[in-house]
Amino acid sequence: MEGISEGDVARVTGLARSIREAVSTVIEGKPEAVELATAALLAEAHLLIEDVPGVGKTMLAKSLAKAIDATVRRIQFTPDLLPSDITGVSVYNQASGSFEFKPGSVFANLVIGDEINRASPKTQSALLEAMEERRVTVDGVSHELPRPFLVIATQNPIEMEGTYPLPEAQRDRFGLRIDIGYPSSTAEVAMLEHHGGADPLEPLAPVATAATVMEAIGIVRQVYVHPQVKQYLVNVVAATRTASELRLGASPRASLQLMRAAKAWAAMDGRGYVIPDDIADLAIPTLAHRVLLSPAAQLAGRNPADAVAAAIATVAVPAKR
Repeated sequence: MEGISEGDVARVTGLARSIREAVSTVIEGKPEAVELATAALLAEAHLLIEDVPGVGKTMLAKSLAKAIDATVRRIQFTPDLLPSDITGVSVYNQASGSFEFKPGSVFANLVIGDEINRASPKTQSALLEAMEERRVTVDGVSHELPRPFLVIATQNPIEMEGTYPLPEAQRDRFGLRIDIGYPSSTAEVAMLEHHGGADPLEPLAPVATAATVMEAIGIVRQVYVHPQVKQYLVNVVAATRTASELRLGASPRASLQLMRAAKAWAAMDGRGYVIPDDIADLAIPTLAHRVLLSPAAQLAGRNPADAVAAAIATVAVPAKR
């Protein structure tokens, strides 16, 4: 183990457990989605939650945000939303005779973008610089965003009426994509019993601060990745670029995001080092939303997750020492 102590790992593991437990009081019966959302937070990777209406996409985003004592802004994406509503605008001050910058909704630690694909592509693109460089440039002046900075966006499938597909450049900036799915019968009954008469978010209290989360992110970045595991990761990503079912594979940015997510996954499991299983566990949530199916695969009814799974199944896993 290099550059990270057992005590540091234990702090991250404990923080992750506290966040998962807090969010799970609101999101019934979806531990996988909650765990992936927590990993995205600790990797400081933007999170895309995509599913049909009514399954708890926005509730997951709001509960994760409320579990952290940090600045939170919500943006309701609509067709008439303007880019300046997100980034901010320079306003002329007659008293001082100069322009003053009025920050937009993106200036927060956690930004919840609700139904992001209901806004026009021009407005969606207003997030590109913020998500990649964690700053906003308005009228030639750059403004740094607070840290940690995380965009948690929800969207309905593009087949839904009134939606615009996200540009490939923006999908590539989301570190992880998750879906929630319908709850089990038991979980749905529990939801009716616990949440039927009150707001489930009201009793949720913060379990961490922005400073605590930023400290955990710094620890996660020190998690060790053996050269053979790095090569395995690169081979997994490269497999999506040569797969016959995919006409667009994952980018080098995807490799970096996958490694960061795997480090968070390892720390959440109490380890200061990444193993190949971490890469395999996170490959689909990290890569599937970035690839494009070939026309033949689309006609065959394949989905990106299946194509990615088939591609990475061809990659040899490093042998344990």
